[in-house]
Amino acid sequence: MSFILSQRSLSKLEGVNERLVNVVKEAINVTEVDFGVIEGLRTEARQRQLVEKGASQTMKSKHLDGFAVDLVAYIDGNISWELAVYDEIADAMKYAAGKQGVSIRWGGAWNIPDICDWSGDMEAAMNYYIDYCRAQNKRPFIDAPHFELI
Repeated sequence: MSFILSQRSLSKLEGVNERLVNVVKEAINVTEVDFGVIEGLRTEARQRQLVEKGASQTMKSKHLDGFAVDLVAYIDGNISWELAVYDEIADAMKYAAGKQGVSIRWGGAWNIPDICDWSGDMEAAMNYYIDYCRAQNKRPFIDAPHFELI
């Protein structure tokens, strides 16, 4: 199945690094789960809001420089926050990034510096991250919609 980015999603990519924009545009062509872009370039004020709400953990976000995007899944035309669909989107982003020679980190597997170097699928990568955190008695911070250049 082939999906396309809406005009709204394309407008959210304004100011985002061209390499990351190209990965997102390639990923929408190969994904099995429709998605849109909900955040690209952020202002410092917006980032501060997200940190205060606990939706972000840092004021050093790559969104501030246009090196990150947040994607949202659509199932039957409706927004879905079901975690299982985000590893499918991550698989498409991994494929697109690999095809273009771009290094990408995914918020569902923070301990993997470049998901293109991961030999398995992104569900396994997320499970690996969760196990890694638990082994260190830390709580995983899963930000599955988030992708950033490294």
